[in-house]
Amino acid sequence: MVKVLFIAYYFPPIGGAGVQRSLKFVQYLPEAGFLPVVVTGPGSADDRWTPQDSTLLTGIPSNVSVHQAQGPVPGSVSKLRRRLKTWLALPTDFSKWWVRSAMEVASRVAGDAQLILATMSPFESAEVASAMSRQYHIPWVADLRDPWALDEMVVYPSVLHRRAELARMERLLSTAALIVMNTPEAAAAARAELPRLRQSNIISITNGFDMQDFSGLITARTDGKFRIVHSGYLHTAMGLQLRKGLLYRLLGGSHASVDILTRSHAVLLDATERWCAQRPDIRKDLEIVFAGKTSAEDQGLAQRSSLSPQIRFTGYVSHAESLQLIRTADLLFLPMHNLPPGRRSRIVPGKAYEYMASGRPILAAVPDGDARDFLSQTGTSFICRPDDALGMIQILDRVYAAWKSGRSIITPDLTFIAQFERRKLALALAAGFNLLLAGAVESRSIVPP
Repeated sequence: MVKVLFIAYYFPPIGGAGVQRSLKFVQYLPEAGFLPVVVTGPGSADDRWTPQDSTLLTGIPSNVSVHQAQGPVPGSVSKLRRRLKTWLALPTDFSKWWVRSAMEVASRVAGDAQLILATMSPFESAEVASAMSRQYHIPWVADLRDPWALDEMVVYPSVLHRRAELARMERLLSTAALIVMNTPEAAAAARAELPRLRQSNIISITNGFDMQDFSGLITARTDGKFRIVHSGYLHTAMGLQLRKGLLYRLLGGSHASVDILTRSHAVLLDATERWCAQRPDIRKDLEIVFAGKTSAEDQGLAQRSSLSPQIRFTGYVSHAESLQLIRTADLLFLPMHNLPPGRRSRIVPGKAYEYMASGRPILAAVPDGDARDFLSQTGTSFICRPDDALGMIQILDRVYAAWKSGRSIITPDLTFIAQFERRKLALALAAGFNLLLAGAVESRSIVPP
């Protein structure tokens, strides 16, 4: 087996969306002859972005060793100190701790590794991988779960801060032997907007779903409710802040055309309230379930809604429990941030792939981009713009009418959906590793099998 030093801060027992990609690569790479040696954080944090999910530990192969950095993870600082560091572009306490701690662990366990992979965020992992690559004279692979400074949702204090982060991204990624973006649009943006990367080996390997996670029986529901389900994070707080944050727009820290509030339940609640006002009899059938860690702003928006009696927040649930909710939904809700028509998003939310695999109807409120392209081919998705409340009402009415009459209005394209299976995606990464070790990587030569 070829040993791969696998740097992943987000890793079990931490749960959440960011963990699945790393965990599934670690699970399936040994089948292709690559043995990960994982360097991760202490796994002790339990906050909005790092919920605990020890059930995921069973997915780690017995021959994969996991080495944790020593905690504690630096805690939160005062708002004034945080703002000062942000405006002065100073490293955070977390950044300094993670680079130092990950380097210490990686140096201790690198051994006879022939490759390094750093999955990001946190993007400081690129510094660790680049330094280890120089020290041990082995190539490193950058796996970007998010498009870093090319992410249209990220808000900076000013355009100068954005440019500085783009420069840091370009500098560090230029030392990687292979760059893996998780959407085709993000890969295209990296080539187009970062001149030093135009000759780099850049490929796209999407997120996906694990068919094994969908193999078990589901518990049939007997509640008689028309259940709408959203799984994962809502971005209410960030969306409200950006709508009020005129300074960010004036200084160029945020993209002027991006509306993040639509990547929450705001438009869905508005549409559903109007729908129920037109048809009051629907309320008795309706249940809206939000699964995952929520903020005070998420909760407040729901509490102020006339639909609050129909809304249920589960809090964080294990990955298996989340899939159970998804598989028993009558309609899955997938919101994204809004962009002007024609401007393509570089992001596909991780939940989109598990939604596809569930075979349940999807209300996809998405902008132009890979997410819209993929979902339009599933045979299960009903698509509107992120801010289109009237479009949502039409979709709600159509799916509800089908539910009420007991008929199906979807025809899943199983062949299309199957390309996003996690084992296939891990094999695509292994193909990149093999070509890299053979010295023959080209940016267009690696596609999922």
